[in-house]
Amino acid sequence: MPKRLELSPHASTEELERRYRKAKDPVERSHHQIVWLLSQSRTTEEVCEVTGYSPGWVRRIARRYNERGVEGLGDRRHANPGARERALLDEEGQAQLREALLGSPPGGGMWSGPKVARWIARRNGLEKVHVQRGFEYLRKVRMSPQVPRPSNAQRADDSEREAFKKVCR
Repeated sequence: MPKRLELSPHASTEELERRYRKAKDPVERSHHQIVWLLSQSRTTEEVCEVTGYSPGWVRRIARRYNERGVEGLGDRRHANPGARERALLDEEGQAQLREALLGSPPGGGMWSGPKVARWIARRNGLEKVHVQRGFEYLRKVRMSPQVPRPSNAQRADDSEREAFKKVCR
């Protein structure tokens, strides 16, 4: 017979369903879904099938709920101690990056993840910043990597370009 996990009565099944449906954070939402399904006396196997989580993770979420109640659910990475201190750019640094992105990058061309990573390294006096961090900070300041429009490798003469423009309009 499939194993059913026992939950402490921190909240009713209806309350867990309400919290599941109202949750905005995707991690918190899936944790509430797991606990809600378990509160309906579903087996661990059924919950795994519905949510896509492993049995070990479902048991871990149930254990956190039993120990701490509803407050034990959700993405606990948001409350990592020291995360702000370890960030490469604080709010002021992100504002400086936004301002720098309005101009042209050092060395010319267009801004990209590697160029942002080099900018961060130079600003912070670091030897190297990984390229991926450049892409992450581009997204964090709501920008995107810029790439030039593709151009034909074989250059057409002016009359061919004009003929093409007339046809395309």
